[in-house]
Amino acid sequence: MKHLINIADVSAQEILGLMDEADRFREALDGREVKKLPTLRGRTVFTLFYENSTRTRSSFETAGKWMSADVINLSASSSSVKKGESLKDTGLTLTAIGADAIIIRHPSSGAAQQLASWVAPGGQGPSVINAGDGSHQHPTQALLDATTMRQRLGLGSERSAGGTGFEGLKVSIVGDCLHSRVVRSNVDLLSALGAEVTLVAPPTLLPFGVDTWPVRVSHDFDAEVRDSDVVMMLRVQAERMNGGFFPSHREYATLYGLSKDRAAAMKKDAIIMHPGPMVRGMEINYAVADYDNAAVLQQVNNGVHVRMATLFTLLTNGENAGI
Repeated sequence: MKHLINIADVSAQEILGLMDEADRFREALDGREVKKLPTLRGRTVFTLFYENSTRTRSSFETAGKWMSADVINLSASSSSVKKGESLKDTGLTLTAIGADAIIIRHPSSGAAQQLASWVAPGGQGPSVINAGDGSHQHPTQALLDATTMRQRLGLGSERSAGGTGFEGLKVSIVGDCLHSRVVRSNVDLLSALGAEVTLVAPPTLLPFGVDTWPVRVSHDFDAEVRDSDVVMMLRVQAERMNGGFFPSHREYATLYGLSKDRAAAMKKDAIIMHPGPMVRGMEINYAVADYDNAAVLQQVNNGVHVRMATLFTLLTNGENAGI
C-alpha cells in the first residue's frame, strides 16, 4: 500500500490488518511513562491542512512523534498558499524538501488523489494520506470508528472462522449525510466488513444516488434507534450549506437529535459515537454526550493508534515496528 486516499480501495483484510496494527501500538504504549518508539526515526512527515482541524491534525502529529518521526505542520493560512501558490507546487515543494509522507486535508473532493499523482508519479515519491477531502472521504476516521466498535462491543470472535466479526452489526448513521465525508468512508468500510448500515436523515440531507449505496435509508430516527448496536451522530455542516436544508435548528434537533428519551430507548449494550466536533444541543443532547455508553473520547484516543498504524504501514511496509 503506497497511499491511503479512499477506503473503498482498501480490501477487508487490509482494513482488519490496519486495525490489528493499531491495537498492537496501543498495547505497546500502554503503561509507558515515555510514549516513544523508534519506528519512524529519520522519516519526515508533513501535515498540509487547508481546513481547520483539532482531532485529526493533532492525532496525526502525535502519532508521528510517538514513532520518532519529524513532523512538520503547514496550514494554508500561514503558508505561500496565501500568496497564490497552487496545490501542485506546494506538494512538489514538500517533496523536494524531503517529505516521506504528506497528510492533506482540503475542501475539494479529489484533492488527495490529485496530489498523489503529482508528487508520486509511478509510485515514486512520498506517501499521501487523505485526512479529509471535501465531502468525499476520510479513511482514517472510518478506521478509528471501526476499531472503537470492535473494542466496545467485543467484536472479532468470528474471525477464526474466516469472518470479520462485524457481520450483522447494525449501525445507524444519523444527521447530515449529504455533506459528510465521514459517512461515505464509514459506509464503504462497514459494508466491506459485513455490517448493516442505515442512514437516518431528512430527504434534503441525503446524498445524490444514495439508492445505489449498500445501505438502508430511513427518515424515522425513533424507529431505528431501538434496534441499533451503534448510533453514530453527525454534525450539521453549516459551513458547506448554501440555502435552507431544514426549517429550523429546533425542528432538526427534535426530529434528528439524540435526546435523553432516544438514548434511553437504545439497546442495553448499544453505543453512541460521534466523529466530532459535537454541537451539543443540536445533533446530541448536552448530557447524552457524556453518558457511559458514549464512545466519543475513545474514538479520539483510537485515532492516534490508527494513524500510527497507517503511517507505519505506508512508510515501512509493515516491517520492524520496534515494539
